[in-house]
Amino acid sequence: MSYSVGQVAGFAGVTVRTLHHYDEIGLLVPGGRSHAGHRRYSDADLDRLQRILFYRELGFPLDEVTVLLDDPDADPRAYLRRRHALLTARIEKLQRMAEAVEHAMEARRMGIDLTPKERFEVFGDKDPEQYAEEAEARWGGTEAYAESQRRAARCTKEDWKRLQAEADDWSERYAALVDAGVPPAGEPAMDLAEEHRRHIARSYYACPHEMHRCLGEMYVADERFKAFYDSMRPGLAEHLKEAILANAARHTA
Repeated sequence: MSYSVGQVAGFAGVTVRTLHHYDEIGLLVPGGRSHAGHRRYSDADLDRLQRILFYRELGFPLDEVTVLLDDPDADPRAYLRRRHALLTARIEKLQRMAEAVEHAMEARRMGIDLTPKERFEVFGDKDPEQYAEEAEARWGGTEAYAESQRRAARCTKEDWKRLQAEADDWSERYAALVDAGVPPAGEPAMDLAEEHRRHIARSYYACPHEMHRCLGEMYVADERFKAFYDSMRPGLAEHLKEAILANAARHTA
């Protein structure tokens, strides 16, 4: 049997123009012609086309495909090993690109795709993405993390500015409380600890007292959190932890 160029194009999922090009460069010359001079392809031609398409799918250029099919000294295994190395390198590059795009998408979902000026207006010298990867690694599978992502995705620039203003106001009041010598178990300190918990619950994720207690411990155990709170007033991290524990105890007793 023999097949027309249109039939072969349909079988193989390629265009007629592609088959004409393969013929012109000698890569796939049909074995016959009709009385009218039209190309006719045999079963052997179809077998060759299948091999061509296999190598093309692997990314081999046409000149290398010709060598693989026609040069008796060509070693397909060596070519395939080289192509495997090239494809592996390309996959790694694409993975890095995909990760970069994913980070950009995440920033957009979190509403922090701001201009440098807007970032400074909202966050000052704090980078909102600084610990994003670590947070996902530590808590990515939790409902609290998922909820924080959902809420962040709805935040506008003005929302971020409001949240930051609320946090700054709380920080000033708590620092003043520490300066005044109010003990962590004193009612004013516990009230501000409760306000701290409610700010988290209202703005980011559900934060029951037990979770808040864990956060308080982390504010002292993790040097980065400790440095952040102690930058407001020396010793504030430890004071806040004790106030959080006392507040949790009075609400869960």
